[in-house]
Amino acid sequence: MAKSWATLGVDLHLEPTGPGVRRGVTDALREAVRTGRLAPGTRLPSSRSLAADLGVARNTVAEAYADLVAEGWLTARQGSGTRVADRPVSPPSAPPPHPRAPSSPAYDLVPGLPDLASFPRAEWLKAARRALAAAPHQALDYGDPRGRAELRTALAHYLARARGVRADPDHILVCAGISHGLRILAAVLRAHGAGTVAVESYGLHVHWHLLAEAGLRTVPLPFDERGTDPGELADQGAVLLTPAHQFPMGHTLHRDRRAAVVDWARRTGGLVIEDDYDGEFRYDRQPVGALQGLDPEHVVYAGTASKSLAPGLRLAWLVLPPGWVREAVKAKGRVDSCGALDQLTLAEFLTSGAYDRHVRAARLRYRRRRDALVARLARSAPQVRATGIAAGLHVVLRLPPGTEQEALRAAAWQGLAVHGLHRYQHPEARVERRDALVVGYGTPPDHAWSGALDALCAALPE
Repeated sequence: MAKSWATLGVDLHLEPTGPGVRRGVTDALREAVRTGRLAPGTRLPSSRSLAADLGVARNTVAEAYADLVAEGWLTARQGSGTRVADRPVSPPSAPPPHPRAPSSPAYDLVPGLPDLASFPRAEWLKAARRALAAAPHQALDYGDPRGRAELRTALAHYLARARGVRADPDHILVCAGISHGLRILAAVLRAHGAGTVAVESYGLHVHWHLLAEAGLRTVPLPFDERGTDPGELADQGAVLLTPAHQFPMGHTLHRDRRAAVVDWARRTGGLVIEDDYDGEFRYDRQPVGALQGLDPEHVVYAGTASKSLAPGLRLAWLVLPPGWVREAVKAKGRVDSCGALDQLTLAEFLTSGAYDRHVRAARLRYRRRRDALVARLARSAPQVRATGIAAGLHVVLRLPPGTEQEALRAAAWQGLAVHGLHRYQHPEARVERRDALVVGYGTPPDHAWSGALDALCAALPE
């Protein structure tokens, strides 16, 4: 019985070309050795095995081997087989060098990231082992497009307890980050005939671009000391808000305006999308509850592990109104696109209490950083004011009028990565010019925080 190619020996990929079979095999072998793809000492397949793989006569391969042994590319010894000779290898020519990238900043104060050095590796690993040991075999299948039932159940309990969300596991959709969730919602909104989405005057341009790519125009709402003003909401299909901690301005949406947003949604059938990106991190009091708790029929609650754990997990969730679940699942696709093992691990992390312990420790660490920043400003830069509530992983530093660009240039000179407030202003927003820096204090590890403060204060205008 003839043996299949898979049973005859080691695999060797060759693509013989040229006018003759023997010459094609010889040239392909020589090129593989010359370029270093076959390293010195590599044992080659037997002539019989390679001939079967290539679909040529055994004598053709034997003669090619003999030619290359004579040329010094290969060696052949009784009992040792045919091997690549030990000789210098000419590496392929290197591509032209790319322009040299600018050096990395000494300190990163760009908002949006937690302290990645504090990720709870040991506890996460323990949770992963427990979750994997208990997982059924079916957990490794393509899965429910809504996400693993274990995670949706754990999230429903946690969000109800910690954020005041009214959630049913069947109404939760696990997604690969908030941006993924927004793409899903945008597709459903377009299917409903929506053409515009109201947004805040300050926010993330990546979200605005994402909605625009889905064919939805973004219309900024007015903004003042009480937060976003919903008074201009009309026939938009939805409104996207960060009511617990407005990004980046740092305000909490006033209670009257929270009620007004919900009233608008009930009256018009519009959808409220609540981005609760850092709701766990309030330092001076208990955080305000989720807007979704006021009306689960008209508010989508969007949460994420990106700030509490790490964005690299790519785990976020939407708590959907019952009438939106079917269409959102359809828009996501029939296969769960989020890693099942990470979902199971997060479910175990939540139910075991490890998540609460981690959040409490992180809350204390970030509170100390914010307090140190505010105290340092009071001593070294009294002309600069920290605004917004004591919450989250960033703070807005109000600057003297006309000094934002000067401060950004000085920050770059100090080796400091930081953003100006103007970067987060919607291009159509009708707001007064505010000069400010948006300083993220989550990213630097603890040992670098003092140096980061030194660099920041040195960059602030007199």
